[in-house]
Amino acid sequence: MAENYTALYDQHKKAGASFTDFGGWQMPLKYTSELAEHHAVRNAAGLFDLSHMGEIRVTGPDAGAFLDYALAGRLSALAVGKAKYSLICDADGGIIDDLISYRRGEEKYLVVPNAGNATKVAAALAERAGNFDVAVEDVSGDISLIAVQGPNAEAILLRLVPAGQHSLVTELKYYAAVEVGITVNGTVQTLLLARTGYTGEDGFEIYVPNEDAAGLWESLLDAGAGHGLIPAGLACRDSLRLEAGMPLYGNELSRRVNAYAAGLGPVVSLAKESDFVGKEALAALKAAGVGSAIGQKLVGLKGLGRRAARGHYPVLKDGTLVGEVTSGQPSPTLGYPVAMAYVDVEHASVGTVLDVDLRGKAERFEVVALPFYKRTK
Repeated sequence: MAENYTALYDQHKKAGASFTDFGGWQMPLKYTSELAEHHAVRNAAGLFDLSHMGEIRVTGPDAGAFLDYALAGRLSALAVGKAKYSLICDADGGIIDDLISYRRGEEKYLVVPNAGNATKVAAALAERAGNFDVAVEDVSGDISLIAVQGPNAEAILLRLVPAGQHSLVTELKYYAAVEVGITVNGTVQTLLLARTGYTGEDGFEIYVPNEDAAGLWESLLDAGAGHGLIPAGLACRDSLRLEAGMPLYGNELSRRVNAYAAGLGPVVSLAKESDFVGKEALAALKAAGVGSAIGQKLVGLKGLGRRAARGHYPVLKDGTLVGEVTSGQPSPTLGYPVAMAYVDVEHASVGTVLDVDLRGKAERFEVVALPFYKRTK
């Protein structure tokens, strides 16, 4: 697989980043300490390069109706300026990707798939567009995405936004987006600002043309100097999203998993007026009352000891295999190990004590409600 580099690669190198391959992209894993970066996001702010994510524009008179058909959610009901988390599924209900869609106008949407799935999602959308008056344009190669996450994110951003537009930022709701002026290299540019995130904290994501990405990155670092802002890599992003109970494609989500097994049933619209790819299969699964064809569901596991579970470790009940860990590590915020796992539905109730086979030694974990961590303000 060819390596891809974001427009911020040189900024990461200058900051001393360690790199890792993620979905075919060379991305910063960490800069100094993943633990320090994790705590910075929880207590101050972290700056993330998310430019490996995809961006697909969907426009035309049938844009809303098309996305209702292509995705497992009612995107036509979304108000202009709002965003929705949804799934794109196979005909058998398997998850091709989880993604966020923004309604930018009456006939204009922006669909944001995960990095490794962007090409597949663009191809699936193009294939499903045949009977609709709609244009599907993959603009992933032209746009960079920068996120500021943490309790100080709003204060940092306001330093770069003209005073007359501050209310656009302070009044922006969660899962919404607005065009706002942001100062880049001394010049105010109108950019798309979204209040979403993948860390469990308040925060913003900024869509910027590739040629202006480095300038925006440096401007944000300067604005955040007095607010504890530091660059943050994928390592802490993973520990943050795990604490927040957010699934990761390739770990918790895949074509072998459906929405009900993954606890994402509320994302799916089975209303009579909806007709989307995978609806028939998902309706049958829901009617059967089973999370998946193999009778498992995704749960949170809290370690009762000090050793952490990792992905693919077996989950046991009285020595019998009942599931598998999808993600796991020590929680820097909570001080104990946490994990997510698919387990047989009869052992998935909150309070159930299970064992995880940690390389030949059983360690006790308790099934708990997700998320593990939730911010208080």
